[in-house]
Amino acid sequence: MQFSIKTSSVESLRAACVLVPVAGGSRLGASGKLVDESMDGALSGALARGDLQAKAGSTLLVYGEARKLARVVLVAIGDEAEIPERAFADAVRAGLRQAAAMSCDEVVSLLHEASVKGRDLSWKLRQQVTVGRDLAYRFERLKSRKESQPVRPARVALLVARAEAAAAQSAVAQATALANGTDLARELGNLPGNVCTPTYLAEAARGLAAEFKLKVQVLDRKQMEALRMGSLLSVARGSDEPPKFVVLQYRGGGARQAPVALVGKGITFDTGGISLKPAAEMDEMKFDMCGAASVLGTLRAVAEMKLPINVVGVIAASENMPGGKATKPGDIVTSMSGQTIEILNTDAEGRLVLADALTYVERFKPQAVIDIATLTGACVIALGNHHSGLFSTRDALADALLAAGRESGDPCWRMPLDEEYGEALKSNFADMANVGGRAGGSITAACFLSRFARGFDWAHLDIAGTAWKSGAQKGASGRPVPLLTQFLIDRAAAGN
Repeated sequence: MQFSIKTSSVESLRAACVLVPVAGGSRLGASGKLVDESMDGALSGALARGDLQAKAGSTLLVYGEARKLARVVLVAIGDEAEIPERAFADAVRAGLRQAAAMSCDEVVSLLHEASVKGRDLSWKLRQQVTVGRDLAYRFERLKSRKESQPVRPARVALLVARAEAAAAQSAVAQATALANGTDLARELGNLPGNVCTPTYLAEAARGLAAEFKLKVQVLDRKQMEALRMGSLLSVARGSDEPPKFVVLQYRGGGARQAPVALVGKGITFDTGGISLKPAAEMDEMKFDMCGAASVLGTLRAVAEMKLPINVVGVIAASENMPGGKATKPGDIVTSMSGQTIEILNTDAEGRLVLADALTYVERFKPQAVIDIATLTGACVIALGNHHSGLFSTRDALADALLAAGRESGDPCWRMPLDEEYGEALKSNFADMANVGGRAGGSITAACFLSRFARGFDWAHLDIAGTAWKSGAQKGASGRPVPLLTQFLIDRAAAGN
């Protein structure tokens, strides 16, 4: 689905399908009234009969003159003077679905004429792009038979005044870049573990680097051994698939600007290791690399936007498998930082690979580090599937991520990180254990990571509840690419 800006007047508009917002089930906006006049009152007549329900997302199809406006889809936006963001998203989704049901290849949208609470034109244009691209996404690369129907509408024109065209073009370009990054994260997440191995992730990073001229480095097992990444390598011991450690650098800022580092958990399949998971829904553990996928997706979006900021992306990639060489509960390993870890549960592996990755990024002297991981089931219990869990030792960084989540519609919720929680990680035999008790599991996991986040502002995003959907809509969501990208947009705008 491609989006573009159109600047012709409503009076001269010719289109196979037009999406027109309607408030309160009967009230047309200024542009809608002009469309109604050109159709000799056909729209107002249909609305006067009460044919359109007032609930946001309800639609009504009105046929017009084939050579001018062949079809108009009236889309209810609710009854408030300024509608909530969710009502606008529902209206956009409903309008595009109705156009698709009529097999329309081209659509002109006037939906941004609706007044959305606290939002400007650029936001409404970006929202249409992101909602439309979400509807258009399909994972079909491993199907022998593709869906017979193409994605419709193929092209959507957003009608704006000529004076607003430049800003509108910029908004659409930014939203398109974000959608491309989100789709990349979804595509990688949806691939099965026999395809998306650590080596595959590394090759995907190389491909991204070649496309956008990024600097890339891929470390193999011997190089990780030389760096004494004993924590990460302990996770990879049971697998025949070699681990990979990927470093990508995007340099859009000045030479002296400290980078923002994004660190992604890349467990391409997680059986739990010796602490084997139950069989039910274990197939979804292919999504355990969605933190890594979000790093690649965010870097793609940032590079396409050409943001004036420096970003380092680090991916710690491995499988977590049982086997004769696999790490056992009770084993003690030495991390790259020199701290020793007693591994009480091999299914708490994500924090082990992230520990060495967090130590590694110290060399870049980053202004901020954000690690992203499908880390704990406890976070799903705490927050469900709507908010990602946010943990940070810095209030300013946490506030910036919370604001980016609200702006992007990809929200997170700050969780506590008090030192008292870290007491659960005490070990009689090593500097720390890799798990505490069941209580506060997502918090003690974050406390573990905080011990390796030294010398920089740090935040941790637990995306276990938001990175993918289960059930009939099973698939990767692409989150938190929108949140991370918005955070970097805000940082770049602030000159950081």
